[in-house]
Amino acid sequence: MEAKIGKMFESVSSFFGGGDQIPWCDRDVIVGCEREVAEASGGASEERKNESIMRLSWALVHSRQSEDINRGIAMLEASLTNTRAPLQQREKLYLLAVGYYRNAEYVRSRQLLEKCLQIAPDWRQASALKKTVEDQIAKDGVIGIGIAATAVGLIAAGIAAAASRR
Repeated sequence: MEAKIGKMFESVSSFFGGGDQIPWCDRDVIVGCEREVAEASGGASEERKNESIMRLSWALVHSRQSEDINRGIAMLEASLTNTRAPLQQREKLYLLAVGYYRNAEYVRSRQLLEKCLQIAPDWRQASALKKTVEDQIAKDGVIGIGIAATAVGLIAAGIAAAASRR
């Protein structure tokens, strides 16, 4: 009996807690990446500059700070227009999807992941994130339905209470 109750609580807490496997990035890593980009901008090769910008973009979209995430999204979107190589395009689309996921823009994240999977259909990392995003969309739908049902119940109770007073 205790095991069943424990599983139930674990299920409920994982439902409300999320449970994605996307890593977080600390501020000191972001600062190090920013320093690397600044150094690469001072005359390094174009390839080194692009690699350091990609590392910074990765760090930003994996940050816990929404302003960092938004900055990473902006950097990736700006650089995506100049990207022709499918592998680089796939990586940038994936990082954009992570950023949008972290900003709770799940529909946009799913769209980007679908583009990733068109480029590389067997990419497990994108498939796993897409499942996480779809689970989050479904969870938000269930929570939204619960909130709507509660609101309707409260309105009905208020109407019933007002009618009974007359």
